[in-house]
Amino acid sequence: MRKTLLIIISIVCLSATSDAKIKFGLRGGLNITNMSFDSSIFDSSNRTGFYVGPTMKIGLPLGFDVDASLIYNQWEADPEIYLQDGDTPSSTQGPALRRKTVALPLNLRKGFGLGHKASFFIFAGPQFAFLVGDKDVEEYNYSWKNSDISINLGAGVMLVNHLEVKANYNIPCGKTGEFKFTDAVSHTVSEVKSKTGGWQIGLAYYF
Repeated sequence: MRKTLLIIISIVCLSATSDAKIKFGLRGGLNITNMSFDSSIFDSSNRTGFYVGPTMKIGLPLGFDVDASLIYNQWEADPEIYLQDGDTPSSTQGPALRRKTVALPLNLRKGFGLGHKASFFIFAGPQFAFLVGDKDVEEYNYSWKNSDISINLGAGVMLVNHLEVKANYNIPCGKTGEFKFTDAVSHTVSEVKSKTGGWQIGLAYYF
């Protein structure tokens, strides 16, 4: 992962030193979490987190752009554990899980003009995240991964060449954490892997 990240940063730096048009700005918005599990005894409800940080956009030929950001990213979810008590299922719910990371989203964009003051664009690219919050959540016997890779797919609108509104879905490429629990009958320790992604809706302003 580190080698891939260094290659991507090198590409961005080479683009920045070329004749490409570069804009710098600030980005922020909401995360709507989708937390999934590889076991049916776990479920979760959506909660809203947020992201914020500096961003840059590099203009390329043929209507393409590259944008890269360095954001503080927080995802939140309310997990539920479903238990079977005889014929009656029940669920327990504890405090919200919060995953706090510093993330580097890097997107390739294709723009389509809507006139002099607006344009529409679609984009896709990887997002690299590094944990900065607590790794272990004692209430759930849960641990977050220290880093992960995900994919962004989305679209947006650029207004008067400065204000950007966009939405994307963030797709995790692997697990972002895991629960460990002991079976009440066999007393064996099991692991349930989880993935954390979801919708991101936000604004950016380029100076």
